[in-house]
Amino acid sequence: MQPIRVLIVDHSTMMQRVLSDLLASDPGIVVVGAAGNGSQALARISEFKPDLVTLDMEMPGKDGLHTLIEIRKRYPKLPVIALSSVTERGATATLDALARGAGDYVTKPLHGETLEHSHERVRDELLRKIKSLCRALVAQPMPRTMSRTTSTCVSAVSGRPPARIDMVAIGSSTGGPNALTLLIPKLPADFPVPIVIVQHMPPLFTRLLAERLNRLGRLQVGEGKAGQKLLRGQVWIAPGDHHMTVARKGTEFLLGLNHDARENSCRPAVDVLFRSVAQTYGANVLAVVLTGMGADGTRGAAVVREAGGEVIVQDEASSAVWGMPGNVVAASLADRICALSDMAAELVRRVAVRRTLAFAARR
Repeated sequence: MQPIRVLIVDHSTMMQRVLSDLLASDPGIVVVGAAGNGSQALARISEFKPDLVTLDMEMPGKDGLHTLIEIRKRYPKLPVIALSSVTERGATATLDALARGAGDYVTKPLHGETLEHSHERVRDELLRKIKSLCRALVAQPMPRTMSRTTSTCVSAVSGRPPARIDMVAIGSSTGGPNALTLLIPKLPADFPVPIVIVQHMPPLFTRLLAERLNRLGRLQVGEGKAGQKLLRGQVWIAPGDHHMTVARKGTEFLLGLNHDARENSCRPAVDVLFRSVAQTYGANVLAVVLTGMGADGTRGAAVVREAGGEVIVQDEASSAVWGMPGNVVAASLADRICALSDMAAELVRRVAVRRTLAFAARR
């Protein structure tokens, strides 16, 4: 198998060397060149024909975002990983880059990180994401239970009473910010239940994502806060580096945050949220797994199903990376597989139908 060819674009020659040395530790990846600005990047993409580009978002002059826009015009399928600092400006640039077609992002060394730890983190994230994005370009065999063109029921729930849906819990990772930006604004202002979300992102990024979704849609979107009461029409995103949970206190349901150990190498983790909502709401949960790398959410989806809840996943065709939803399907835990374009309507329909059926069953 041919190694993955990577072009490094960064205004700092020192960072170019650091990234090149980190990637050189993996024999499956070869750095074919480096560029110090946007114009050089475009020229060297043409010259070296890389499989993937790492792109500094905070370059002087023609910054990373404008360079990305040009890359997308000329090379619409070339995977790009955005690199930025964990600052307000860097996080905003990263979200803009994801909206403009960057496949994923990695944050540069953080303030307070030791050199050894920062290099290890950046290397591990880059290697994992480079391989995942490049694999996504190659068509993978699909489970026999799934169709590419239809949203197919792959694991029908039968013989259970129609439990009312009182909570929607969503998990996403790679490609998730874009998926959420397309999904949440489509939901109506009178959506009858609260929504809680885990998106794998660091602190600051999750706040800015919540603010962006709040501006775009009709629902109230915010970063989760400990003790926050859950009400209909609200959307809460787990803050970076904190697991988010839900607890019941009398007739109220409240958010909780903790700094427990990472699960699936993640904090926040989808499994933690899914387990919590299943334990708190029982069968009255609709869990949704969107695009993402890895298997976070699969064990949590099993707990949701065991409690009597339902699980919907995004289909492969509309996913940036069909890791998280694909693993749920492979485990036969998905009640339905939906294209992202159909997801909002499916949530509205399913919540309304299940609440109506539950009301009728009680009469």
